[in-house]
Amino acid sequence: MNQGTATDDDPATKGPVGQFKDFFRLHWTRGAAGRETPEWVWHFAYRMWLLALLFKMLGSSWDESWHFKFQRDDLAPPHLINSVGTGVAVVLVAIHSFTGMAATRRSQRLLQSGLAVFLIAAPLDVINHRVNGLDLTAWSPSHALLYLGTAMMILGLIDGWLTAGPGGRARPWVLGGLWVFFLENTLFPNGQQEYGVLELASCLPGGVLDPSTCYAERSLLEFAAEQIGRSVDYEAIKHFALPIPDWVYPMWGIGVAALVLAVAGKTIGRTWAATAVAGAYVAYRAVIWPLLVMGDFPPSTVPFYLVFVGVAVDVVRRANLPHAAEALAGAAVVTVLGHAALYAQDVLIAAPPVAWWSAPITFALVAALWWAGRPLAKLVNRRPPALARATV
Repeated sequence: MNQGTATDDDPATKGPVGQFKDFFRLHWTRGAAGRETPEWVWHFAYRMWLLALLFKMLGSSWDESWHFKFQRDDLAPPHLINSVGTGVAVVLVAIHSFTGMAATRRSQRLLQSGLAVFLIAAPLDVINHRVNGLDLTAWSPSHALLYLGTAMMILGLIDGWLTAGPGGRARPWVLGGLWVFFLENTLFPNGQQEYGVLELASCLPGGVLDPSTCYAERSLLEFAAEQIGRSVDYEAIKHFALPIPDWVYPMWGIGVAALVLAVAGKTIGRTWAATAVAGAYVAYRAVIWPLLVMGDFPPSTVPFYLVFVGVAVDVVRRANLPHAAEALAGAAVVTVLGHAALYAQDVLIAAPPVAWWSAPITFALVAALWWAGRPLAKLVNRRPPALARATV
């Protein structure tokens, strides 16, 4: 790390362009993962990663709204914005791989593997659309591979920063930012129902079907209806807007989100960290939808209930219970508070359809996975002892 008083020649005092030039001038040599890295290089690399992930998130948000209005287009503006983020990620993974800087061996492997999965999934998704036409769901196999590749890259970044990154005031903020992006990537498929419920409502003014009032263009509705051999009627529009079973939304949005937030809170290590990550994600969603609406794109419901899931996680973790008791208490509080908040949102604002009978199943799965988190982390972290602090 840099020592002493900063000078005009100190890269840490320069802007992004100057640091970019200095990095290649001073450090562009081949090295193994885990190579000693100046603190300013860590900060520069991770700022670029956060920028890349921001481009990907903005593109993805616009892309989901776009597909509830227009038919798919490979060169649509949202895809291009997302591609900027992907391009920056490709460059950064290449730099980590060549120099070995700002990465551990495991984080480097996660970055490389995640990027490979993503780059394989992208053309598969294009082929899927060419063969099958319109992809009506965010839950398709090709989309799942895109989410998986992105998740692996973000986990690689979290692992690198947590185990070998610099300390200081920026440490929890960078971790928090990375977890917000990870949560967004995890919950992105739920956008299918969050957009779909308002899409369907737009077609039913006064409770009577009128396709001319739908957010989606007529050509998109006709294309979707043709795929299931129907005219543009209620069943065709519902299949287009809400093709996912009603139990999926709460189990993913409450159960899986709670597990992500529990790990996030532990790694960040600050009071109310899980609530902060959930709140930051919800705030982003609350800002992006009116901007999209101003651009004449369909709106979505915002998962406000997620803030209460974060509160539930933090309350249980602050109780300092034995691990088994914490898993049971965490599952119980998350399930009750999360479903209560989701019900209140449905009554007061709007929410996707929910199969309430799934709540006990969510409780059982969260309890089992919460409990399994600690022994699994110990197994993964035997060498090197990296994410032992990140157990659920």
